[in-house]
Amino acid sequence: MKKVFKLSFVAASVLALAACNKEAPKAEVKLETEVQKQAYGLGASIGEFVKKDLEGKTEVGFELDKALIVAGLEESLAGKSQLTEEEIKELLTKLNTEVAEKQQAAAQAKAEEVKAQGVAFLAENGKKDGVVTTDSGLQYQVLSEGEGKKPLATDTVEVHYKGTLIDGTEFDSSYSHGEPITFPLNRVIKGWTEGVQLMAEGSKYKFFIPSELAYGERDLGKIPANSTLIFEVELLKVVQPEAEKEAASE
Repeated sequence: MKKVFKLSFVAASVLALAACNKEAPKAEVKLETEVQKQAYGLGASIGEFVKKDLEGKTEVGFELDKALIVAGLEESLAGKSQLTEEEIKELLTKLNTEVAEKQQAAAQAKAEEVKAQGVAFLAENGKKDGVVTTDSGLQYQVLSEGEGKKPLATDTVEVHYKGTLIDGTEFDSSYSHGEPITFPLNRVIKGWTEGVQLMAEGSKYKFFIPSELAYGERDLGKIPANSTLIFEVELLKVVQPEAEKEAASE
């Protein structure tokens, strides 16, 4: 833990020093030897780390005084730090705790906002012609109806799909990957397990999946916590389960 605090402090100081001296003449950077490249690479790595660290703090309202960061670095290098190692550890522990609390509160507020937006969207979407709402809250719209076999939850299916958020942001697509996917229907999100069972081979449906039937409170990056999801799904094939294959061969 002590090493982490030292790294954060030194890294922040290096970045702040560069920012405060951005108008000063820069020495020529030479990357001719392996050692020079290694030194530059170390500095670039620290700079990228600190850049992201400070961005995260700024997002939740923490603005560190860069001049004081530089002063702390310079005085520490000169052996004249005004704070003891224990004081530095205590201060940075408190800072990290406060930042984490702010980030958690911000994430919770964002998740509640996303949840409310999804509820409002589904309420209006359910009124549209052709949109059916099931008992679970799943909504679907038939884009084209096939005539093949309908899968069971225990079946494996082959599908093409495109997934978007309610604002139209695409987060995944088998079309973009250039090939369909195959998966057991009982090992995906609840909205898929329920919805795809309504389809016959050759069908194409549009599903509007409330967060509780999708990824719930999990934040997956491209898919924020509590997101209502929209999927266009094309059921290409119901793959015969292994149990049926074995029974058929007997």
